[in-house]
Amino acid sequence: MQMILVIALILAMIATLVALIRGIIAFLQTTKEDLNAPEGSGPSPARLKQNKMMMNRIFFQAGAIIIVAILLMAKGHG
Repeated sequence: MQMILVIALILAMIATLVALIRGIIAFLQTTKEDLNAPEGSGPSPARLKQNKMMMNRIFFQAGAIIIVAILLMAKGHG
């Protein structure tokens, strides 16, 4: 059981890193037109992608923290 959690933790950490890198790349691809868009035009596709990647990062990071907590609780009882 513990080995499965360790593997899940590694996968969650890799997913967090991938989401972070994709979010940074989306941020770096923001154009001057995106920044100077009129107020009422809504978010640009680049901003939506940035937001999605950062939300994914938070989701995967939370998963990794939960797995670490489970491993620590299991270690304390074992």
